[in-house]
Amino acid sequence: MSTFERYLSVWVALCIVVGVGLGHAFPSAFAAVAALEVANVNLLVAALIWLMIVPMLLKIDFGALGEVRRHWRGVGVTLFVNWAVKPFSMALLGAFFIGHLFAPMLPADQIQSYIAGLILLAAAPCTAMVFVWSNLCEGEPHFTLSQVALNDLLMVILFAPLVGLLLGVASITVPWSTLLLSVALYIVVPVVVAQVWRRALTALSTGALQRVLGVLQPVSLVALLATLVLLFGFQGEQILAQPVVIGLLAVPIIIQVYLNAGLAYWLSRKLGVAWCVAAPAALIGASNFFELSVAAAISLFGLNSGAALATVVGVLVEVPVMLSVVRIVKASRGWYEGSATESGTSPAHPG
Repeated sequence: MSTFERYLSVWVALCIVVGVGLGHAFPSAFAAVAALEVANVNLLVAALIWLMIVPMLLKIDFGALGEVRRHWRGVGVTLFVNWAVKPFSMALLGAFFIGHLFAPMLPADQIQSYIAGLILLAAAPCTAMVFVWSNLCEGEPHFTLSQVALNDLLMVILFAPLVGLLLGVASITVPWSTLLLSVALYIVVPVVVAQVWRRALTALSTGALQRVLGVLQPVSLVALLATLVLLFGFQGEQILAQPVVIGLLAVPIIIQVYLNAGLAYWLSRKLGVAWCVAAPAALIGASNFFELSVAAAISLFGLNSGAALATVVGVLVEVPVMLSVVRIVKASRGWYEGSATESGTSPAHPG
């Protein structure tokens, strides 16, 4: 992880301050940017999000899907947590904390939108940042790569119906045409573009892909920060009027991360999965593809919606919380491997 990435939360916090300040000082300029829409898609934000997503997808080698069988137990754990637990647990946490416990402290007209943003955040498993977390906890790289490739493939198929189901359960109107457009625009097309580009680069020369990734990585992070400035510029007045909203939205997100990381880690131990696979399994199970969540929230509910704000809070929370999960799994390695040995399972082989 580079110094810039390590302090991503600091840069996000600065973007909040800058965005809120600019939004308050130049409301007409932000209104003009908000008006640059085609089919409910803001053109400037769409361009920035593509700059975020494509470099991350460029790292994914779908040829790694062949490794899935080698790590089938670890893959099974993360698939179960990512697709059968995390979105539904977040919907429940959002309904309890935002829709009930914190409701008196939140603007009533945005509560359903906040819950929708939390659902969008949890419905997309993390991709590129998982490589950072896995590397920090000395995770098995082939497992991480194969799991991320599989999650990317599943997102193309499952994201829209899963979000539609959960938003429907939460009594939120689902704009299906916009949702399907978001899936096409921010998942299907970027995946295809990234894979075609990746193959062209690998065919060109041995180091071409790494050179391009080296150039695009800072571009991706700058695009993320620029998007946050815009989002918080649009949300500026609401945040100044309700500063406590950020903290309240962070509560279910933080609980969700620790809940799902702990579940994935515990299930891995029960199944005798090697620690080098269990550690990244916990991180993959807990983290979110916040770039996609932000894009979908903007498309579905608008730039100045509570849903967009909730997904942006996910960005703010993600880095420090995931770094704490890395520290926890590394500190508990002795306990994990000792427990596996005592229970009669063998963690010696990746699984």
